[in-house]
Amino acid sequence: MQPLAGYGVSKVLESGHSDYKKGDLVWGFTKWEEFSLVSPTLLFKIEHTDVPLSYYTGILGMPGMTAYAGFFELGSPKKGENVFVSAASGAVGQLVGQFAKLTGCYVVGSAGSKEKVDLLKNKLGFNEAFNYKEESDLDATLKKYFPEGIDIYFENVGGKTLDAVLLNMRVHGRIPICGMVSQYNLTQPEGVTNLPNIIFKRVRMEAFFVNDFYHLYPKFLEFLLPYIKEGKILYLEDLAEGLENGPKALVGLFSGRNVGKQVLVVAHD
Repeated sequence: MQPLAGYGVSKVLESGHSDYKKGDLVWGFTKWEEFSLVSPTLLFKIEHTDVPLSYYTGILGMPGMTAYAGFFELGSPKKGENVFVSAASGAVGQLVGQFAKLTGCYVVGSAGSKEKVDLLKNKLGFNEAFNYKEESDLDATLKKYFPEGIDIYFENVGGKTLDAVLLNMRVHGRIPICGMVSQYNLTQPEGVTNLPNIIFKRVRMEAFFVNDFYHLYPKFLEFLLPYIKEGKILYLEDLAEGLENGPKALVGLFSGRNVGKQVLVVAHD
């Protein structure tokens, strides 16, 4: 049986590669185990240690790059535009919303509990937020928050939310597709019935994979680190301690139990 793999932060104990030496801190694709043998092609050396190391599993790692690339490279935001983010309290969504606010956009997020909605509005700076579980008519809900339509929809969930969004996009709107978490565990994925709207509204939908944008990582750090240090961008983490609690933390992702980026702490040293 092989251990699960995922993005993590590690300390180099031994290296046969000239770019890495004992004691270096790295982030990248590792395994859920205390000691791993990993390829250097999957790693990034951590140069900035004046922020929490756990940030490199989130805001300064893959989720942060995903939010940055999807919103700025595919979303092409402009000041004053209307932005909707689904799964907005998650590892990626919480950053997309804050990037949008920094750009001067109007931002609404959806989440799955009152606690998460309150965090979006009162801590993360979203203009509005709603609990999708309490909305029986998502089309009507979106029309309430976006009477003039949506310019950018950052797609994290798919299914019924995407179908409702398609009825509310503005002409030349953009939909960066990051994920469709509502569909992953379904035996029969839900159909989307409103796709003709992307023709009528000339909407651009584009899926992306963060690996295609890692060449922008230095530019991303230059953009984001000052905002973190100035307290202008916040990041929520949900920490689980110990490998023995890993399965519970993983399963909780699919029921929305976590608030913010789910992090599993294997060791503190």
